[in-house]
Amino acid sequence: MRTLDPHSPQIPRLASILILFALLAVTWLVWSGFFKALLLFLGLVSSVLCLWLTIRMRFFDDYLFCLPVGLGFVGYLFWLLREVLKSSLDVTKIVLSPSLPVSPRIARIRAGSEHPYDQVLFANSITLTPGTLSMDVDKGVITVHSLTEEGMRDLMSGEMDRRITALRRK
Repeated sequence: MRTLDPHSPQIPRLASILILFALLAVTWLVWSGFFKALLLFLGLVSSVLCLWLTIRMRFFDDYLFCLPVGLGFVGYLFWLLREVLKSSLDVTKIVLSPSLPVSPRIARIRAGSEHPYDQVLFANSITLTPGTLSMDVDKGVITVHSLTEEGMRDLMSGEMDRRITALRRK
């Protein structure tokens, strides 16, 4: 039997596999809401099958998708939630306004981080924020559509990008 060296890259890989399995299993339980033996068994089989396919696709062989999970990431999620709520109110005001004051803009924004995960996190965070949409990510440049000029100005200020880039440094 092979033992894992604590300094081996297998430890993060094994931890990632176990975390993914736990997330899949919990997601199954939460979404199904049933705790009957057959459904629990099907959930287990489904989670194991997804995990097997993920391992077979060599998802864990490259540390490209390692989450920078920590207090900084949790703080970023709370900040993003606040921004999503604030943008939701702004978009609601625009939609309910009789004059419909939209001024659509498209711009290219360079991501501050060269790490592909950070660029994807940035693009997805933009899309999660109502009134903005990431249309393309190419070599660290994100093409963004914004419903208003003010929304584009907020993005161009770079606050979201700075917060994401800071996650990698912690």
